[in-house]
Amino acid sequence: MATASSRDVVELLARVPVFSTLVRTDLERIAQLAVPRSFAAGQVVFREGDSSDTCYVVRKGRARAIRTHHDGRTLTLARFGRGDIFGELALFEDERRSATVEAIEPTSVVGVLGPDMRRLLSEHAEISARLVIALGRRLRETNERLTRQSFQTVQSRVAVVLSQLVQQALAEGVDGDVMVTATQADLAQLAGSSRESASRFLAVLERAGVISQGRGRLVVHDPDALKQYVF
Repeated sequence: MATASSRDVVELLARVPVFSTLVRTDLERIAQLAVPRSFAAGQVVFREGDSSDTCYVVRKGRARAIRTHHDGRTLTLARFGRGDIFGELALFEDERRSATVEAIEPTSVVGVLGPDMRRLLSEHAEISARLVIALGRRLRETNERLTRQSFQTVQSRVAVVLSQLVQQALAEGVDGDVMVTATQADLAQLAGSSRESASRFLAVLERAGVISQGRGRLVVHDPDALKQYVF
């Protein structure tokens, strides 16, 4: 019988797309390997080029993946909230990290060591088979998303990114207005647009009363209205 804390981890893992095809007994086995960790705001979880030995699932808080250009500019690649996984390639192989991940705010995660996971996969072939199916689905969804983005306008891409950040906040139990702690540059990078183009669209949303902006953050007053801008 799993303990209460183990049950919490199982429920968390069940939210992760990579583990979506696993049955509860599989998730319980993985939960037994999971180790809780916490990071302060601004603390680095791992750096680009570090050895890859652990993957992480966010329990609470937010983190982001970044890469730093040789001229000092920082590019935001992705943001992670409750139920999101990062560093998952460590489950399958020992490669160098392709990006730096840092906590945006106080963040708690559960970590699974790659060697532990690979030993589990070797002992339970059925888990390996189900993970392959889940990874195949995730790859197909990624390809479909990239195809859609290639035909989307800037405002559509920014609206999608904002919607995703809102969903991360809602997963934390936020009610009413949703505060998104992201700069215009962050949103532009995540949407694959220039800062100027993203800023112009955010101004449109603000005039429409969908959002209000502040320094390094914005508040979404009407999340459903964002759907009107997605094409």
